[in-house]
Amino acid sequence: MYSVVSIAILVTMVLAVVRALRGPTVYDRVLAVNMFGTKTALLLSVIAFLVGRPDFLDLALAYALINLVGMLAVLEFFQSQPRDLPESGHD
Repeated sequence: MYSVVSIAILVTMVLAVVRALRGPTVYDRVLAVNMFGTKTALLLSVIAFLVGRPDFLDLALAYALINLVGMLAVLEFFQSQPRDLPESGHD
Protein backbone atom coordinates (compact mmCIF):
# COMPACT_ATOMS: atom_id res chain seq x y z
CA MET A 1 0.00 0.00 0.00
CA TYR A 2 2.84 2.41 0.83
CA SER A 3 4.42 1.83 -2.56
CA VAL A 4 1.17 2.78 -4.34
CA VAL A 5 0.97 5.96 -2.26
CA SER A 6 4.63 6.73 -3.06
CA ILE A 7 3.96 6.38 -6.78
CA ALA A 8 0.90 8.64 -6.52
CA ILE A 9 2.95 11.27 -4.69
CA LEU A 10 5.70 11.04 -7.32
CA VAL A 11 3.10 11.58 -10.08
CA THR A 12 1.81 14.72 -8.36
CA MET A 13 5.40 15.92 -7.95
CA VAL A 14 5.98 15.53 -11.70
CA LEU A 15 2.77 17.49 -12.36
CA ALA A 16 3.99 20.22 -10.00
CA VAL A 17 7.29 20.46 -11.90
CA VAL A 18 5.38 20.75 -15.18
CA ARG A 19 3.25 23.57 -13.72
CA ALA A 20 6.36 25.30 -12.37
CA LEU A 21 8.01 25.23 -15.79
CA ARG A 22 4.96 26.26 -17.82
CA GLY A 23 3.59 29.06 -15.66
CA PRO A 24 1.70 31.11 -16.85
CA THR A 25 2.30 33.59 -14.01
CA VAL A 26 5.00 33.93 -11.38
CA TYR A 27 2.51 33.12 -8.64
CA ASP A 28 1.48 29.89 -10.37
CA ARG A 29 5.13 28.91 -10.47
CA VAL A 30 5.68 29.78 -6.81
CA LEU A 31 2.60 27.78 -5.84
CA ALA A 32 3.83 24.80 -7.86
CA VAL A 33 7.25 24.91 -6.19
CA ASN A 34 5.54 25.13 -2.80
CA MET A 35 3.41 22.11 -3.67
CA PHE A 36 6.54 20.22 -4.75
CA GLY A 37 8.16 20.95 -1.39
CA THR A 38 5.07 19.84 0.49
CA LYS A 39 4.87 16.61 -1.51
CA THR A 40 8.56 16.01 -0.80
CA ALA A 41 7.91 16.21 2.94
CA LEU A 42 4.94 13.86 2.50
CA LEU A 43 7.06 11.42 0.49
CA LEU A 44 9.72 11.47 3.21
CA SER A 45 7.03 10.60 5.74
CA VAL A 46 5.73 7.70 3.66
CA ILE A 47 9.26 6.40 3.10
CA ALA A 48 9.85 6.63 6.86
CA PHE A 49 6.94 4.28 7.48
CA LEU A 50 7.85 2.09 4.51
CA VAL A 51 11.37 1.34 5.75
CA GLY A 52 10.51 1.46 9.45
CA ARG A 53 12.58 4.54 10.29
CA PRO A 54 10.40 6.97 12.23
CA ASP A 55 13.37 9.31 12.70
CA PHE A 56 12.88 10.38 9.06
CA LEU A 57 9.74 12.16 10.26
CA ASP A 58 11.97 14.74 11.94
CA LEU A 59 13.67 15.36 8.61
CA ALA A 60 10.29 15.71 6.89
CA LEU A 61 9.13 18.22 9.49
CA ALA A 62 12.34 20.24 9.19
CA TYR A 63 12.03 20.22 5.39
CA ALA A 64 8.42 21.39 5.61
CA LEU A 65 9.40 24.28 7.88
CA ILE A 66 12.26 25.30 5.58
CA ASN A 67 9.85 25.13 2.65
CA LEU A 68 7.40 27.41 4.45
CA VAL A 69 10.01 30.01 5.35
CA GLY A 70 11.51 29.86 1.85
CA MET A 71 8.15 30.41 0.19
CA LEU A 72 7.40 33.37 2.44
CA ALA A 73 10.76 34.90 1.51
CA VAL A 74 10.19 34.35 -2.22
CA LEU A 75 6.69 35.83 -2.09
CA GLU A 76 7.96 38.83 -0.14
CA PHE A 77 10.66 39.32 -2.78
CA PHE A 78 8.15 39.24 -5.64
CA GLN A 79 5.75 41.51 -3.77
CA SER A 80 8.44 44.15 -3.21
CA GLN A 81 9.42 44.25 -6.91
CA PRO A 82 8.10 47.30 -8.78
CA ARG A 83 5.44 46.46 -11.33
CA ASP A 84 6.02 47.32 -14.97
CA LEU A 85 3.12 49.48 -16.06
CA PRO A 86 1.90 48.92 -19.60
CA GLU A 87 2.45 51.68 -22.13
CA SER A 88 -0.69 53.81 -22.54
CA GLY A 89 0.13 54.81 -26.10
CA HIS A 90 -0.05 58.53 -25.32
CA ASP A 91 3.08 60.55 -26.05
